[in-house]
Amino acid sequence: MAAVRKWEFKSKFRANAYGWRGSNLAVTRLKQAATEIKSVAKSDPVLAGDGVVSLAERIWPSLQGIDSSSGALGSAVFRALNELIPILIAAPADHATRGKWLARLFEAVQNDGVDYLAPLEERWGEIAQYPVLMDEYADLMLEMVRRAWADHQNFSYVTGTSICLSCLLERGRYDELQELLATHRVKFWPYHRFGAEALVRQGLWEAAIAFAETARSTTNPGSYELSIDRFCEALLIEQGRAGEAYQSYGLRTASGTTNLAVYRALVRAYPDRDRRQMLLDLIDSRGDKGKWFAAAKDAGFFDIAIECAAVYGADPSTLLRAARDFVDKEAKFAATVALLALSSLLNGGGYDPKPAEAADAVKYLLAASRKMAALDWAVGELGKLAAQPCAAGREPFQAVMRTALAQWHQDENKA
Repeated sequence: MAAVRKWEFKSKFRANAYGWRGSNLAVTRLKQAATEIKSVAKSDPVLAGDGVVSLAERIWPSLQGIDSSSGALGSAVFRALNELIPILIAAPADHATRGKWLARLFEAVQNDGVDYLAPLEERWGEIAQYPVLMDEYADLMLEMVRRAWADHQNFSYVTGTSICLSCLLERGRYDELQELLATHRVKFWPYHRFGAEALVRQGLWEAAIAFAETARSTTNPGSYELSIDRFCEALLIEQGRAGEAYQSYGLRTASGTTNLAVYRALVRAYPDRDRRQMLLDLIDSRGDKGKWFAAAKDAGFFDIAIECAAVYGADPSTLLRAARDFVDKEAKFAATVALLALSSLLNGGGYDPKPAEAADAVKYLLAASRKMAALDWAVGELGKLAAQPCAAGREPFQAVMRTALAQWHQDENKA
């Protein structure tokens, strides 16, 4: 039996504890609760498991009054539960204790207004641990789900459907699982992924990929596409088919908040592939070449970076920072991107740029060209830009360039 502890998080997750604008505070409290439970897990894993259950019970009652339309709160709950579920699964609780946990969680799931507890439902069979508990919850839900899915005229949603599917999977009741899924009127990946996993566990990995592919939505294209791609990609890699995984899924599954992060994610997933070619493949498959400048530059492929920068759409401020950073390390690259930044500024590029940016670009261009012993070339290119027509409103930028040229010529004559 779990020991008694006065959990600090309980006082922060009372019913209706947060108002309409309480999202940020609730996110902070969730992080604190997860930290508290993980700390206890180091010394008393059963007590920590009970803490996970106690938090889950309080999530909907305490958070139900918050405006969650931004998605930030839902994401925070999802992250917290996924951090804590392994603690709940690993806790060395006896049958009676785990049975009580499941009973409490089941009630919480039934009362959950927005499926905050979906991560728990999806891993219910693992949480149950004991075969008799898996069978109990599978059988509890099975007929209800079967009746709801067999009625193709009316839509019926059964709260806890994933509990049934998870328990059938973990118990090895694969035939029943597949028969149940076959009654659903459409393929729905959050449910049918259990069927795909069942095929994997039976050693039928090719059938699992085919099964997953058929679960792609025809009525809502794009729905769950990334999850399906990642499932198939991981399975192919596990089977030693990394090349096929890369070509079929890898270029789509790599993700990140920036293109550089996307590129790095792909490199981590396929460390044995040629990194230059992977960058080129990403640019080719995803488009917007000008937006791949930073990724190419940070990866050290300066020729590709220049190609990207030459495409209209590369942000001049990004080019300007690169010119500044590489004046001493890669003078030719710095000079080239400084020129491209000037060209972009004259052609109307950038978000509300200031003429001072043109002055900086000229400074970096001349500094880099001196290191290359190519000052005459730089001045000539600068003169061409200063003489050509510019976009309306960008005349002050051109004036900056002309002033810089005049100053350079004056200094040369004095010398």
